[in-house]
Amino acid sequence: MDHAKKDKVDGLGNGDTINGIAQVIIDEKNNMINESESQSDSDPEYLDNSIELRGYLNKWTNYIYGWQPRYIVLKDGTLSYYKSESESDFGCRGVISLSKAIIKTHESDELRFDVVVNNSNNWCLRADTPEDRMHWVEVLQMYKEDTASTTDTTSLKRHGSNVSLQSTTVSVASGGSLKRTQYNLKEKVDEIETFKNILFGQIETLQRYFDACAETNKAPGKSFDFGFDLTSTDFKGESITFRATTTGVLNTLQHCLEIISERDLTWKRKLEREIEKRKKLEEQIRKYKLEIEKFKSISYPGPDFEEGPHSTLPEDEFFDAVETGLDKIEEDMQLRAKLKLQTQLSQISTHSYTAIGMSQPVDDNLVDGDDKEFGTGSLASGHSLWPEIDRVCEEQLHYAREGVGQDGNGWQIFADEGEIKMYKREVEVNGMVMDPLKAYHTVKGVTAREMCHYFFMPEFRNEWETTLEECIILEKISSDTYLFLQTHKRVWPASQRDALFWSHMRKITNNLDDEAVDCWIVCNNSTDYSKQESKNGRCVRILLTVILACQTLLPANKNTNDQLSRKDLTCKITYCSVVNPGGWAPASALRAIYKREYPKFLKRFTAYVIDQRKDKPIMF
Repeated sequence: MDHAKKDKVDGLGNGDTINGIAQVIIDEKNNMINESESQSDSDPEYLDNSIELRGYLNKWTNYIYGWQPRYIVLKDGTLSYYKSESESDFGCRGVISLSKAIIKTHESDELRFDVVVNNSNNWCLRADTPEDRMHWVEVLQMYKEDTASTTDTTSLKRHGSNVSLQSTTVSVASGGSLKRTQYNLKEKVDEIETFKNILFGQIETLQRYFDACAETNKAPGKSFDFGFDLTSTDFKGESITFRATTTGVLNTLQHCLEIISERDLTWKRKLEREIEKRKKLEEQIRKYKLEIEKFKSISYPGPDFEEGPHSTLPEDEFFDAVETGLDKIEEDMQLRAKLKLQTQLSQISTHSYTAIGMSQPVDDNLVDGDDKEFGTGSLASGHSLWPEIDRVCEEQLHYAREGVGQDGNGWQIFADEGEIKMYKREVEVNGMVMDPLKAYHTVKGVTAREMCHYFFMPEFRNEWETTLEECIILEKISSDTYLFLQTHKRVWPASQRDALFWSHMRKITNNLDDEAVDCWIVCNNSTDYSKQESKNGRCVRILLTVILACQTLLPANKNTNDQLSRKDLTCKITYCSVVNPGGWAPASALRAIYKREYPKFLKRFTAYVIDQRKDKPIMF
């Protein structure tokens, strides 16, 4: 202990001994603080803010534009992006702080990595090569690790230098929270260290006094130099000071024990709260697992965003994305048709001699061994599904013959394109759009049977149904009745869908229009007869009821026994449908898609039938 401190302690009287010791302790601690702060100021900075990385990466923008090149800059702990390098001086378009970000590489895409801060701030980035991605990810991870290490080290260093020493009368109750309790414990440990240094000095002083006394008694009359004046030493004051110091040590130790006990109790309470939180979280996880098993869909921000119960994709954006996907499918179908036509023309050119003078063969699909019974219902009457088929066909035929002009029936026209007129009613069941549709159309050059034949037979569906991926015949009940599993192409962000239904083609002989010579219908209806699962186990099952009712019209002076040409034929079409698409698609988006797709479907189908039959014999 230095002389100044010793003089300060040695000069204390009885009344102010404890307060004086406390003052000496505080002075000593202040010196320690000043030294610590001086040392802290000279410590080097751990964070190397000079780390900087710049370059172009592909960033996911939105569902329409997809991946777009963006100029990415890592600087001063933030990741920012610009549309191009030339615009980097005019302000960034977005910025992310790396202090709390998570850098993740994509499992299947070797060029992609994500920088995620929270559910609403997720950057999906793609490099040009796997090596570029590895370089970016390594630099970002290195920066995060350096930042975390610096934060922890700096926090530990500066915590001790900011603690101020209080007197031994500090109450343990002042450290109510866990953070405050740890703070007080650190104070008490520092106090004990200071007390230890003072005690060492006092013990040394007392020991020298006792040694001097012993030597004096052994050799009376001799003078000894012990480094201080023995006669001027206040032995009583030294002993009182020593006792006060040891009392302070004991009190401080008692405070430490109390703080540790309180800390132990606080940790127990914290543990109980954490156990309760864990139970609640486990219950939530269990519920989420059940939801995932039920709906088989997970959504999160980014290019993997899709239809789902928790999707936040706006309805207009959902429709725009589906519309873009449908346009792409239609373009692919047109390209396939063009290539098919070129192939056919090439074959005709190569083998033109086989076509000279030969008439067009009859379509064998219109001629069946049991043609007289076809369409009467007798072929399928023995099947267990027949009562349902017969009932639904009669109901749908009655529904198709009802007009749309009666008051109060709710029909609203939404498409009027010459011969095509389409009506709908807005109906929702449990929040799902199930708008009934009724369409009227008139086409020239085909009969009712020809129109229904191409709508009914499975081998033609891929040629006029653009969204169809696969059509499987689960059971051929009869030549005029089939059981189908039909899978549609997936259009992002909607989930893939399929339909399980029976289809029945029938000739109607009663209640025809005055000018009609015959009437044929095709009725499709979803069924639970077969428990066939989806093709990939993840399709959303569509529920549908559809009827296509067609009547053949002839000029007033003609009948079916006359020599007829295609110019004499007119087909009056009524198409009705009620479809439950399932899933979680937005109502407004579904209605917009229906309004766009139904007229296109009817035009495409009728044009296909006219083209197929233009050079073939007329069939009634």
